[in-house]
Amino acid sequence: QEPVQPESLFRLASISKPVTAVAVLQLVDEGALDLDGQVFPLLDYLEPPPVARKDPRLGDVTTVQLLQHSGGWDRQRGFDPMFVPGRAARSVGVPGPASCETVVRFMLGQELSFEPGTRHSYSNFGYCVLGRLVERASGLPYEEYVKTRVLGPMGISQMRMGGSLLEDRAVGEVRYYSYSGAPIVRSVVPDNSRWVPRPYGGFYLEAMDSHGGWIGSAIDLMRFVTALDGSRSTAFNPPESLALSLSRPKPPLWVGTPSYYGMGWSVRPMGDDAIWWHSGSLDGTVSILVRTHYGMSWAALFNSRPRGSEKFLAELIQGISQEANRVVRWPDHDLFEAYAPR
Repeated sequence: QEPVQPESLFRLASISKPVTAVAVLQLVDEGALDLDGQVFPLLDYLEPPPVARKDPRLGDVTTVQLLQHSGGWDRQRGFDPMFVPGRAARSVGVPGPASCETVVRFMLGQELSFEPGTRHSYSNFGYCVLGRLVERASGLPYEEYVKTRVLGPMGISQMRMGGSLLEDRAVGEVRYYSYSGAPIVRSVVPDNSRWVPRPYGGFYLEAMDSHGGWIGSAIDLMRFVTALDGSRSTAFNPPESLALSLSRPKPPLWVGTPSYYGMGWSVRPMGDDAIWWHSGSLDGTVSILVRTHYGMSWAALFNSRPRGSEKFLAELIQGISQEANRVVRWPDHDLFEAYAPR
C-alpha cells in the first residue's frame, strides 16, 4: 500500500511506440535512415531459422510501413510473436526466452499476412524491428541511443527499460496487479519457471523494448509531448518532422476516415490542428498520452488493467476531457522542476 508519487515510474506499454518513432524520424532527418528504404537488407545479420522458407515479400517492407503498421503482419489472423518467446527461441534453436532479435529471426521464417503497404494492421513486431533499425543506423544499443539523443535533450532522465519479474522492479517503480480473480500462469523465464501473476513473468518485457518496454512517470510523458509540440520551449524536432509524423498515410490506407494512425501516433484532424494520442495496455498496466487540438496535453498511468480495458480507456478519456473543458483559467505556475527535476 505505497502511495503513488508524481515521479513514480510505471510501465508505459505501447506509449513506447511514439518514443521509438521519434528516434527513427530523427535518424531520417540526419540521413542515416530512409523512410522509403527497404528494411531487411539493413538487418542481413539476422538469419531465419534453419530450413525455414523466407517470404520474398519481406524484401519489400519499408521503414515508413513499419511506422504506420502496414508491414504485412496481422496478429488477428495469426498470433503476436512478441508474446510467444518460448516458441520463437525453440524455432531458432537458442535458449529462451527470446530476445527481440531472436523474435525477428523467428519471423523471417513466417509468411506475411498481406502485401506490405496495402492495409493497416497494428503490429508490436513491426516496432520491435524498428528498434533494431535504430541500432543499425546509429551504431548504439536502442536504449542508449534513445536516452542520449532523444530523452536526455528533452530533460528526461528517469525513463528506462523495465524488467519482467518482481525482483527486476526499479527504484521508484510501482507494483503491478492483475484484475481480481485473474488466473496465474507459468513464467516465461526458464530460470524462474514457477506459477506467477501475469504482470510478473507472463510475458518477457525485455524483448519488447522498442514497442512496449519503457518505464517512466506521467511527468516524463509531459516533458516528452511538450518537447515535441514546442509549447514549453523550442521544439525538439523541426516542425516539418512533427507534421510528417502526424500526416495521413498514402492510399490505400485510411482513405476518408475521420482518424488514422500516422507514424507513432493516432491522429484525428480538428480544424487547423489535430488531436494526437497513444495508449498502452499490458496485464497490470494501462497508459494513455493525449495532446489535444487546443494545446492541452495530459497523461494517465495505472498499475492494473481491468477487464474490458477498452471501455475503461474510453470512459477515462471522456471524463478527463469533460473536466478539463470546465476549467475557465489554468494556473500559470510551473511544477515540472518542483516534482520531477531534470
